[in-house]
Amino acid sequence: MTAKENAGRAPTEDRGTPHQGRGPLRRLLPRGRRFLSRRKGVLLRLTGWSLLESAQTFLGGYCLARALDHGFLAGRTGPGLVWLAVAAGAILLGGPLVRGVFAELASLVEPLRDALVRRAVSRSLRRAVADPARPDTGAVSRLTHQTEIVRDTFAGLVLTARSFVFTLVGAVAGLLTLAPLLLLVVVPPLALGLLLFLATLRPMAAAQRAFLDTDEALAERVGAIGSGLRDIVACGTGAEVADRTERLIDAGARTSRVLARWAAVRTLALGMAGQLPVIVLLATTPWLLRHGVTAGALLGALAYLVQALLPALHTLMTALGAAGTRLLVVLERFEDRTAGPAPTAPEPPARPAADPAADGCAPSARRTRPAVEIRSVTVAYGPGAPPVLDGLDLTVEQGEHMAVVGPSGIGKSTLAGVIAGLLAPGRGTVLLAGEPVSGPPTSASAERRVLIPQQAYIFTGTIRDNLLHLRPDASSAELTAAVDALDAAGLVGRLGGLDATVEPAKLSQGERQLLSLCRAYVSSAPLMILDEATCHLDPVAEARAERALAERPGTLIVIAHRLSSARRADRVLILDGTRPACGTHEELLTGSALYRDLAGHW
Repeated sequence: MTAKENAGRAPTEDRGTPHQGRGPLRRLLPRGRRFLSRRKGVLLRLTGWSLLESAQTFLGGYCLARALDHGFLAGRTGPGLVWLAVAAGAILLGGPLVRGVFAELASLVEPLRDALVRRAVSRSLRRAVADPARPDTGAVSRLTHQTEIVRDTFAGLVLTARSFVFTLVGAVAGLLTLAPLLLLVVVPPLALGLLLFLATLRPMAAAQRAFLDTDEALAERVGAIGSGLRDIVACGTGAEVADRTERLIDAGARTSRVLARWAAVRTLALGMAGQLPVIVLLATTPWLLRHGVTAGALLGALAYLVQALLPALHTLMTALGAAGTRLLVVLERFEDRTAGPAPTAPEPPARPAADPAADGCAPSARRTRPAVEIRSVTVAYGPGAPPVLDGLDLTVEQGEHMAVVGPSGIGKSTLAGVIAGLLAPGRGTVLLAGEPVSGPPTSASAERRVLIPQQAYIFTGTIRDNLLHLRPDASSAELTAAVDALDAAGLVGRLGGLDATVEPAKLSQGERQLLSLCRAYVSSAPLMILDEATCHLDPVAEARAERALAERPGTLIVIAHRLSSARRADRVLILDGTRPACGTHEELLTGSALYRDLAGHW
């Protein structure tokens, strides 16, 4: 993709609707059912501990009612204290109950976290092996942040949902035991508020999903703008990028307002379910007393509401409204990013039978008089220093385009200097077209090879003088052809033409590199060495320059600083200390761990 295409691309165009528009809940429920069905023992033990908690809830209100009706209000202090002691004992037994609940909860939650980690790791590894050039940037977030969100949220939801269900069982059993008429007063407002709350869950999840999507799209857009700012300016797409970014910001504001509105509805439902049952119970107290409900039963019902049922309901609604929606969204996104068939790694091309006379870095088809032959070359910077190049063997054929890659400081520029004759190896032989390297490049040796370093040299003079430096007899037509081939006509025209005088200090590093590449193109040298000579050009200009120089008659060796340079080459040399390797891009992805790491980093 070109810089201009990337600068103008909408950040959400790749976000297809997964699984043909199936709802997230419908896609996640089958997996959830399978996960729970394999843990029936844990669920049964958790249910057992929770039933004991229901008994604790039941005793809390029932004992209080009996203490009043059959104790204190009847003038019998002793029985009243006994009933209160039973209620206190039920509270004290809550410690072992909580311990048992949390032990079973861990047995349910930790396997879920482990399964998500295994799924994310295996999927990310398959993607990395299949296409190292496209790193899975969300893998770390899924393995750490998102997995922990799922773990903690799922544990909280199980805990709160279980607590509400079994608290409700205990409270309903208590109300039914005390006075069935109490259910007619308490249950309807409670159910109304709960139903209103449940009705907000789906639109709330949709609003939160839209908010997260917009937030991610905006973050992706800002990151793309930051990394491609030079390309945006160069391509003149600033207005279009600003317009699209502004639309994303507006969309984020709209989704925030929608989310806030549903949060307000949820708060209303929470207030209705949490406060209305108490208000209705107090308002109907005279009517209940006239129909035979005792004072103790009324106080027991109030205790069930205030101390047990409504706190559990409040916790449940808060968890479902915030954590539940978040869990649904994160699981959906986790599913989308790790589901589907993994991309298959491309089959490496069949390699021809190796030439028994070829060395480990020679191409399979050998011709006479290669452009470069390096035989057992060793280079060290000092008598006691470890060698940078140690016994290196390399053959580059005439007309071949080779890229040299490796970590910083591994010896790439040293190799370029050895081939150009700037560095003499401590041991070994370097041949150019069958002839030994005769020393540092001079005007005469420029007919054999040209080295363009990272810091391009442009001298004060006309552009024509600079382009003729390596080949003084080149014609104006050849100079124009070189300028056109490297797409430098705009730069030359802006500077005033071929006969305009240039001041190197007023040129950017990229402009100096472009002019030096034009000068190298004009030269008649059959071997050209680029030592990161395009590092200050944007990717589009770099690709154009490398293609032009590769199409020029001769051999091209590129010390690469981008993966794209390696992909364009016929072969790639990866320097890995004492274990260099040669091959095509696809072959090295399969056979070199270091090259896979570098490709992933790029």
